Amino acid sequence: MKRLLVLAAAATALFANAQTYPGSKPVAIVVPFAAGGPTDRVARDLAEAMRKNMPGANFVVENVNGAGGTIAATKVAKANPDGYTLLLHHIGMASAPALYRKLQYKPLEDFEYLGMINEVPMTLIGKPQLPANTYRDFENYIKANAGKLNIAHAGLGSASHLCGLMWQAAINAKEAMTTIPFGGTGPAMNALVGGQVDLMCDQTTNTTGQIEAGRVKAFAVTTAKPLSSHKLLKDYPSLQDMGLKGFNLTIWHGLYAPKGTPAAIQAQLNTALKLALKDPDFIKKQEGLGAIVVTDKRVEPAAHKAFVASEIAKLKPVIEAAGKFAD
Repeated sequence: MKRLLVLAAAATALFANAQTYPGSKPVAIVVPFAAGGPTDRVARDLAEAMRKNMPGANFVVENVNGAGGTIAATKVAKANPDGYTLLLHHIGMASAPALYRKLQYKPLEDFEYLGMINEVPMTLIGKPQLPANTYRDFENYIKANAGKLNIAHAGLGSASHLCGLMWQAAINAKEAMTTIPFGGTGPAMNALVGGQVDLMCDQTTNTTGQIEAGRVKAFAVTTAKPLSSHKLLKDYPSLQDMGLKGFNLTIWHGLYAPKGTPAAIQAQLNTALKLALKDPDFIKKQEGLGAIVVTDKRVEPAAHKAFVASEIAKLKPVIEAAGKFAD
C-alpha cells in the first residue's frame, strides 16, 4: 500500500508539472560532445529556435562528452522524466549498441523519442594523386590494387569509421585495404590531403571545403539519391546509383527525453521542435553546417523511433563483423 501511495504521489506530481511546463526552470539539452563541435552547434541553434515557440522557456546546452556519447546518453536515460533533461544525439544513438557491449542503457527502451532534426550527407573522397576520376574508375582501381591501399577514419565509432565500414562491406573490399585510425577528423584529413593515405568517407561538413579547393578527389555521395540541389556535389552519383543497392548513410541528429516523461510534455516539445525546423533562421544555420533539415514523417516520435531501430539493424552486423569494439 505504501508503494502504491508513493507511485500515486509521483504520478500526481508529474501531471501537475505537465500543466505548468516549462515554467521558469531551465530545460537542459545534453550534448554528448564538446562545445564548439558540429553537434553542439546544432543543439545551440535548436535551443534558440525552440525558445521562440515556448514563451518563457529557457533552454540551456550542457556538454557531457566522453565514451563516444554514451556518458551523456546514460545521464539522460537515468534522469528524472520531468521534461527538464533532454538528449540531442547523432548516429551514435544507433551505433552504440554494437560498439559498446556493456552499454548501460537501451536506446529503444530507455528514451521517449521527440523527433529528428537534421541529417548530413557523406562523401567518398580520395587523395589528389589517385589516377581515377570517376567512381567506376575508382572501383576498378581498388580491384587492381587489392591489398595495397588504405582508408583513413577519425577514430572508432566516428562518422568516417562507420561510413568506411559500410562501404567496404558493400563492395566486399574488407580485405582489399588497410584501415588506419587517426585521433580526429583533422589529422585524418591532413593525411589524405598530403597523400599519406588513399581514401576516406566523411560528412560533407568536413569534405566540401577540401573538394572545392581541389585538395582531394570526390567520387560519390552516400545518400540514396544524388544531391541535385547541392551547388558543389550535385554532379556526383550516389553509391546506390553505382550499384550498391540500399546504400544510404547520413549523420543525423534527433531529440530524446527520459522514458516516462509525461505525454503532455512530449507533445509540447515535439510541437516546438517541428516549428523550429520550419524557422528560416534555423534552416539557414543548418545549411551553413552542410546539414539538411528533416521535413518528412521522421519529425514525429513514432517514425523517429522506427528510423533509429532500422539504423541499429543496419549498423550492428557491419560493426560486429569488423570485430573491433569500444569497451
